[in-house]
Amino acid sequence: MSNDSDTIRPTVVTSALGDRIRNLTSQLRQERDVQIKATSRILGAAAQIAVNHDRLIDQVVEMVEDDLDQQTQLKPSAPRTGEQLKQQFKSLKDAKAHFNLKANSWDALAAKLNEASIDSSPKAANAQDSMVQRLAAIEQEIQLLRGDMNQVLNLLSLLVEKLP
Repeated sequence: MSNDSDTIRPTVVTSALGDRIRNLTSQLRQERDVQIKATSRILGAAAQIAVNHDRLIDQVVEMVEDDLDQQTQLKPSAPRTGEQLKQQFKSLKDAKAHFNLKANSWDALAAKLNEASIDSSPKAANAQDSMVQRLAAIEQEIQLLRGDMNQVLNLLSLLVEKLP
């Protein structure tokens, strides 16, 4: 009988050990799955942050290009004279066609051109206000992106801490 009890004990210990190994394996698989899901979410968030960042950069570039275009268009030039226009164009008809203005003389055309450059100053102020608003909106989005990036970094820190 003593031989029978010796053969039973290793079987019980072996099955208990096998159950523990199965449980540990199952636990490791679950943790791996959680880490894969968390990593996937983090990578998705990072990709979204990159897309938003690129969009903001494009908006800033567009704003700068628009501003440069407006500055060249609204640049106050020295007042034109009828004599300058005569030297620049062959005929009054050519000058009127070029500027798309109606005038009866070189001096009248110069006066209309000078008047148009004075009238463009309020447009510059409105454009600047618009740009300030756009920059404020972009700055707010950048702050949101920073918050998102901090969340991603915190999640990564937590994952690294859980690694064995």
